Amino acid sequence: MARRYDHNPFEEEEVNPFADQAAKGKSSAQSNYGGGAFYTTSQNPTSRLSPLPPEPVDFNYERSAPIDIPLDTAAELKKKEKELQVKEAELRRREQEVRRKEEAAARAGIVLEEKNWPAFFPIIHHDIANEIPIHLQRLQYVAFSTFLGLFGCLLWNIIAVTAAWIKGEGVKIWFLAIIYFIAGVPLAYVLWYRPLYRAFRHESAMRFGWFFLFYLVHIGFCILAAVAPPIFFKGKSFTGILSAVDVVGNHVLVGIFYFIGFGLFCLEILISIWVIQQVYMYFRGSGKAAEMKREAARGALRAAI
Repeated sequence: MARRYDHNPFEEEEVNPFADQAAKGKSSAQSNYGGGAFYTTSQNPTSRLSPLPPEPVDFNYERSAPIDIPLDTAAELKKKEKELQVKEAELRRREQEVRRKEEAAARAGIVLEEKNWPAFFPIIHHDIANEIPIHLQRLQYVAFSTFLGLFGCLLWNIIAVTAAWIKGEGVKIWFLAIIYFIAGVPLAYVLWYRPLYRAFRHESAMRFGWFFLFYLVHIGFCILAAVAPPIFFKGKSFTGILSAVDVVGNHVLVGIFYFIGFGLFCLEILISIWVIQQVYMYFRGSGKAAEMKREAARGALRAAI
């Protein structure tokens, strides 16, 4: 059994790098003869690495080294301050100018509207849910459906007339169908849908009168298209009932297209008649008719003066 104070052969020798070389040599000489089973009795004193020289302790981590930071002079600081003041004054002046224009537009009744419809390519401002009174929203939505219905009718009219042109009916009717579409949709929006939207939004009697006038023109146009009398190029530029009967005898498929167009125009007429009746009932019931007469009288008086 090993004794309690026997030397451990696996214990590493502690070396003090700051000890005296003679003392270190002495301790190493003594340690050579205190070994155990795995200790070598002959070692070369010159094989031990000499300790590194002590380095000065610096806890500032190079912070004490001076760093040259260029500082602006007082004149340059004042110059920059003046430039910032000039820019701030210019921004303030522009802000006041924009506010003044907005106030002038509001006094003149001009509303700056943001285009938001359709969502993928906004070209018009349209927000029934937030701008139209809740009791008029249903009627406004139906009126909007007649606007979209006119768009669909004229688009289908182009398709049917294109089929007739392919079957040999002539290119003139196709050009007329294109003109109906290009002119009809924007004019419908400007002449009767937008006036109705603004009439419901601002309760304007004059805009109601504008709507009634051109919405009647819209209904008349749809009736003309549904009948398609042989006035312009035998009436085949419209998908009406007369042109459908004329075409179906020669080309059955084209005739079917024309009958579908006739049905679309009839549906557009029926919904449009309902819309104008409802708008007129609201117009009379809300007192806008009397207000419109007073505004017309004042306008005539101003014109006479």
